[in-house]
Amino acid sequence: MSSPPSTQAVTQAVWWLRRDLRLDDNPALLAAAESGRVLALFVLDDALRRPSGPVRLAFLHRCLRDLDAQLGGRLCVRTGSPYAVAPGRLRKADGTSYRVFTPFYRAWKEHGWRGPAIPADPVWLQPADLDGGSEPIPADPELGGTELPPAGEHAAHERLRAFLTESLAGYAAHRDEPAAASESGDAVPGWSGASRAGGAGGAGGAGGADAAGGGGGLAGSAEKFRSELAWREFYADVLAGTPSSARTDLTDTLAALAYEPPGDTFEAWKWGRTGYPIVDAGMRQLLAEGWVHNRVRMIEASFVCKDLNVHRTHGARWYLERLVDGDLASNNHGWQWTAGTGTDAAPYFRVFNPVSQGRKFDPAGEYIRRWVPELRGLPPDAVHEPWKLPAGPPNGYPRPVVDHAVERREALDRHARARHHD
Repeated sequence: MSSPPSTQAVTQAVWWLRRDLRLDDNPALLAAAESGRVLALFVLDDALRRPSGPVRLAFLHRCLRDLDAQLGGRLCVRTGSPYAVAPGRLRKADGTSYRVFTPFYRAWKEHGWRGPAIPADPVWLQPADLDGGSEPIPADPELGGTELPPAGEHAAHERLRAFLTESLAGYAAHRDEPAAASESGDAVPGWSGASRAGGAGGAGGAGGADAAGGGGGLAGSAEKFRSELAWREFYADVLAGTPSSARTDLTDTLAALAYEPPGDTFEAWKWGRTGYPIVDAGMRQLLAEGWVHNRVRMIEASFVCKDLNVHRTHGARWYLERLVDGDLASNNHGWQWTAGTGTDAAPYFRVFNPVSQGRKFDPAGEYIRRWVPELRGLPPDAVHEPWKLPAGPPNGYPRPVVDHAVERREALDRHARARHHD
């Protein structure tokens, strides 16, 4: 354990917490502790809270309470409007930021990542003086039935530890199977739970990348897991290089694309009533748990952008309201990736078929049956297209709100016209 700082130290440091609400793997805390007197500060910024729904806010509040308990009640919470810009570390030879993942990932691996920053016992940290003291951490908003996972640093470490020791070997082979992510959050092959564990900064990326050593038979899974962690780093780097991409498209190749206003079909999507089982399963999981499997997130985004022809910002905004792991950079750039307006222009012509996606990644219908109880009595050959049953969908389940084949052709036509627009 490191020695306490000298009692003669007169410098005061502010440990300003934003996304990393943890004591482990927190270089900022270590740097602040060297000064002697430390103020642990979290600012409740309306720019963060305004677009956040009750799920994100409740999880944030719980993480703050967990951290405050670890600090012996010495976390200072204030309400206000802070400002900071964190530039990315990696740059291309010409000094600009990366906009394509593969070269970024290559540079990221060559650069290497630091090991987790291990703090000394935080008990000796003394709070700095601040006029007015701390404001109370707000009470949780009403969640409307959403069940959140355990919040805080300890829960995040336990989730990551279970994955690395029990489930990493199956990650590469099974990571695209949504049924692998159990309702209980137990360690299962192919699902790390890293984004959920890291919600509000409960666990650091350096720890996951460093811990996934990947020896022997784990090499493929460890490499795949690292690459998925790097996507988060990549999108954060893109946002740092182009801050406007938080609200506007990164590229203007589809600036002339015609969209439909979000209407009844979009509302049906939000509440899991589209008539497409894999789509509805994902949205009902979002409502119940504040989380959605990554493969299903891509299916959902494609459905909004290509089947409903609704601008991706409407779907991205709903996700930020409902997700426990709602990260501005990852969420908004992920939606742009699917829409074809972000870091990869190719997906403009990629339209996910919700039926074939369901059959490929949930062949037995386990994920669908878990979240769509109306279809639990159907066999695998019927659960993906219940409208084809002689009597139609069972138990009041809706027929499809759109015809995918028709909307696919419409989306491709719209994209073609936009890309050739003078």
